[in-house]
Amino acid sequence: MPPSLSVVVPAYDEAPNIRPLTERLFAATRAANIEAELIVADDESKGSEATRDAVEQLAKEGYAVRILMRRRAEGRGLSSAVLLGFQQARHDVMLCMDADLQHEPESVPAVALPVLKGGADFAVGSRHVGDGGLGFDWSPVRRVVSAGATLLAWPLTASSDPMSGFFCLSKKTLVRGASSGINAMGFKIGLELMVRCRCTRVADVPITFQERVAGESKLSGKQQVLYLRQLASLYVFKFGWMRVFLVVLLLLSVALLLIAWLLFLLKVI
Repeated sequence: MPPSLSVVVPAYDEAPNIRPLTERLFAATRAANIEAELIVADDESKGSEATRDAVEQLAKEGYAVRILMRRRAEGRGLSSAVLLGFQQARHDVMLCMDADLQHEPESVPAVALPVLKGGADFAVGSRHVGDGGLGFDWSPVRRVVSAGATLLAWPLTASSDPMSGFFCLSKKTLVRGASSGINAMGFKIGLELMVRCRCTRVADVPITFQERVAGESKLSGKQQVLYLRQLASLYVFKFGWMRVFLVVLLLLSVALLLIAWLLFLLKVI
């Protein structure tokens, strides 16, 4: 029996990307002898009907693809869409990737392999290992924001790219985190699952992060605030309130000492 994989793609107004994503994904999994299904977890948008039409046409052509359409009143957000897709997955190993083709479908077999072979609890498509990286020029601001967000998450996980939305895990691993209160409001669901599911065997797989093909980025100021709230919750979960409080107190003390030292050098005090 070939290994099997459920691929979950959260989507919000991503209709133009569905066909190329599906065709490239199944070409890659067939070449790797992986039995795959694709679940498009769509949040209601102006493009939802077009997304549904694209999925239904591809299913008629023989692709193992289906869509989960969620109305606005039923819930919103990338993380909860991913979890909904995982709940509906037919196979024991599940992979999440973006719908915008910034995650290359050709990399799916490589990212899934550590979990499929049982060598890892969690696999991450990483820009920061091996020959991974960016396939386009990122603005200096985006680079600084990404590096800062990654640095803030560094103590929580062993992954070199905890911000990645390209990841793989098994249902067994997901169940392990169910009692920990997985936060479906967090924007970085991969980081959330790595921490809440207590993943110690994490495999980083090099990927090239590509430029968006169609559609618009969903990153916003609100999502950045949610990320900070998510980080705070994960730090408390992993280290406990008291340790987090002491670390924050220490950092504040160091910051005040540095300010005082700088003021002394400037002969302000």
